[in-house]
Amino acid sequence: MAALTLFHTAEVHVETFDRLAPKADLIHVVRPDWLERAQGDIDSDLRQEITQAIEAVPGASLCTCTTIGELAETAGATRIDWPMMQIAARIGGPVLTAYCLDSTLAPSSALLRRAFQETGQPAEVHPLDLTTTWPLFQAGNTAGFAAAITAAIMAELKTRPEISAVVLAQASMAAAGTPLRSQLDIPVLTSPEIALQALLPSKHKQTGPKGA
Repeated sequence: MAALTLFHTAEVHVETFDRLAPKADLIHVVRPDWLERAQGDIDSDLRQEITQAIEAVPGASLCTCTTIGELAETAGATRIDWPMMQIAARIGGPVLTAYCLDSTLAPSSALLRRAFQETGQPAEVHPLDLTTTWPLFQAGNTAGFAAAITAAIMAELKTRPEISAVVLAQASMAAAGTPLRSQLDIPVLTSPEIALQALLPSKHKQTGPKGA
């Protein structure tokens, strides 16, 4: 099987994906500077740099950064959250979409609405701003980051009993999936597992998250 090239904006994702698919041929390209430069806006220089890097890949590629996902898709990569959003739309709304970076909100919301449009269902999307938790991730406190996300989502759901599924918009949030699933009866969707299920052959696929 040809290699799958993954474009990351954080080094921590390398271990995550290698653990999820230990037998797969994964090539990791880590560019934290892309996310830093994309926070304000994706200018022409950054757009060209990302596009050229993705177009140079001989086989399939996956972009694990939500912020640059739309551009990566245009260049030929699979957006990590697209398979997840398709599942969320098939479950149906209302969907709670939690995000930890302001730059994630617009592309994630647009992608989920696009998935709903493909199903012919009305898009019921409820964003949840968890940007106050991001400094924990930046500091390398992944356990604290996951715990903060979990607590905030559980508190939000107490006021929104109508929610049918939870989407953790960024790959960096995936660690909160397990504690949330242990406490909830609705699907909690995380992008790394679902994206690999969509892109790798069956022998490399992992057991999907509850509700997937």
